[in-house]
Amino acid sequence: MEQNNEGGNLAQVQHVVLILSGKGGVGKSTLTTELALALRHAGKKVGILDVDLCGPSIPRMLSVGKPEVHQCDSGWVPVYTDAQKSLALMSIGFLLEDPDEAVVWRGPKKTALIGQFVSDVAWGELDVLLVDTPPGTSDEHLAVLENLKKQHKVDGAILITTPQAVSTGDVRREITFCKKTGLRILGIVENMSGFVCPHCSECSNIFSKGGGEELAKLTGSVYLGSVPLDPLLTTSIEEGKDFIQTFPDSATFSAINSIAQTLLTSIQDP
Repeated sequence: MEQNNEGGNLAQVQHVVLILSGKGGVGKSTLTTELALALRHAGKKVGILDVDLCGPSIPRMLSVGKPEVHQCDSGWVPVYTDAQKSLALMSIGFLLEDPDEAVVWRGPKKTALIGQFVSDVAWGELDVLLVDTPPGTSDEHLAVLENLKKQHKVDGAILITTPQAVSTGDVRREITFCKKTGLRILGIVENMSGFVCPHCSECSNIFSKGGGEELAKLTGSVYLGSVPLDPLLTTSIEEGKDFIQTFPDSATFSAINSIAQTLLTSIQDP
């Protein structure tokens, strides 16, 4: 579907990419954050739309807290994480009154909020908008996708898995969701692929290895690469620091940067 709303809030956004997974706890928000930082370091203007109603964690990962969200004539103004305004964030967590309160809503109310949320953020000029979605293949996914498509061509989705069969099985259902909705799969990332020792930097396979790559082969998808469990990355995320800037020589940075570069190539030359 081509962009059909020239005055919409996504009119000046070049590319829209969804980050999906069939289950929670695979590091989807972490990789969304790190991909956004890698793209920013590559000179791109990036936005993150955090639509995870039950776990909007990206504000903490980018150390922006819970700012007061302002409105302009065309909608909510995103929060910028840097003085250059090269990384913009809008999180559904900004709109929830109590961050510790569970979101106990029925489907229609969630769908309505997501619809408004997707359409009412005034992004301005962006090279790439990354959309961090809830886990699963629920009506919330459909609400995100359908409302995005009303305004913009969606370039595709990156699917995140961990190596174990129980995770790749859930992501296989996500692949089916993409095919049924006509959403292009840009590739699969295997997260938590080994553990990097903080003392000797050796990578040990705690869970297993290769599940994501095997899934990509079985489903005819592109394998974008693997990202290990790295205590340095975990600490950076917990403290809201830019891991890519702090540890540019690490193997984990190299893996994330490689995935970001492959993504750029894929969306620029579909």
